[in-house]
Amino acid sequence: MDVTVFSTRPYDRAFLSAANERAGAPHRFLWLEARLSPETAALAAPGGAVCLFVNDIADAAALSVLAARRVPLIALRASGFNSVDLAAAARLGIRVARVPAYSPEAVAEHTVGMVLSLARHLHRAFVRVREGNFALDGLLGRTLHGRTVGVVGTGRIGLAFARIMRGFGCRLLAHDPSPDPTAEALGVRYVPLAALLAESDVISLHCPLTPATRHVIDAAAIARMKPGVMLINTSRGALVDTAAVIEGLKSGRIGQLGLDVYEEEADLFFEDLSNHVIRDDVFARLLTFPNVLVTAHQAFFTEEALTAIAETTIANISAFAERGAALHEVAAE
Repeated sequence: MDVTVFSTRPYDRAFLSAANERAGAPHRFLWLEARLSPETAALAAPGGAVCLFVNDIADAAALSVLAARRVPLIALRASGFNSVDLAAAARLGIRVARVPAYSPEAVAEHTVGMVLSLARHLHRAFVRVREGNFALDGLLGRTLHGRTVGVVGTGRIGLAFARIMRGFGCRLLAHDPSPDPTAEALGVRYVPLAALLAESDVISLHCPLTPATRHVIDAAAIARMKPGVMLINTSRGALVDTAAVIEGLKSGRIGQLGLDVYEEEADLFFEDLSNHVIRDDVFARLLTFPNVLVTAHQAFFTEEALTAIAETTIANISAFAERGAALHEVAAE
């Protein structure tokens, strides 16, 4: 098939091309740096598939343009599909496929890295030493051994994170509508969300973004947390009400915050804005806190994960081209 790849970065081109070659080079790519939007959808190759990333906007307007271009398939090179209007896609006859799992350890290990950096102030210590400041004042940390870690969502990534934190000697709580016996065998105890918020020293979010989980961490949830709690989100930005989190930081209820995602990240992440003024005042306020660590949607970014994403994406497109159905299709509920 002809495949139009939106939001292309050099690593997308490298890994997708390599996966296509391993599959016998059945597909032809049109590489576009532009994000998909109603204004850019007309750039898609007629009759071919489109390949999208997390910040591409496949709303009803963009999908209508794709349908007019006879695009039959959206191949997401990500697990999340909240940026696609699935009902509109079904109405227009466009199939949607995703990558349901790719190296869960990549995201889990990045999450643990954020926990360690915040617990021991590694991000601040790095800057200090580079400036010749070797004093330890203000860098007093806390050990993780014996702490209570709450895992919200125990899918593949949440389970991988719990497994690592068990190795640190942490007490593990979890909340998930579908408890996993594998997690329980690790010593994870499933509790209601309110109990997890109240008992945890560290809370890590690993759930999908749905109407039920949007702003699952809001002012009311933060009020239930332990004073000084560490909150980590490497899942979906809109799980967290950013304004409420800022108030939690100001009050001290949230002692440390680690974010790899942000609910308004589309205009920031994956771009080099070092010579520009950050116009997002809420995000700029987050960066003023010394106890906040932000990475730019980097948790997935390993060789193993990119290889798995590319291979599954190519497999989805190939299956659709051969049989009219991708391997991992997503349907409107």
